[in-house]
Amino acid sequence: MVASVTHAGTVTTFDDHAGLGEITTVDGTVVAFQCISIADGTRRVATGTPVQFELLAKLGRYEAANIRPR
Repeated sequence: MVASVTHAGTVTTFDDHAGLGEITTVDGTVVAFQCISIADGTRRVATGTPVQFELLAKLGRYEAANIRPR
């Protein structure tokens, strides 16, 4: 997938201490993310937040990037 394609999902897990989380898309795909990928710079997002994001190829897998609320 190309990073310019926007995807939608819901934040299903987020660990404030570690800064790591997961987004589950509408089709059930789980995509990991790091807090530095949150677009507004807050580095925090609540579980259950509907979001839009792009996919970024990183170390042989895809991670969510440019994460922003829907």
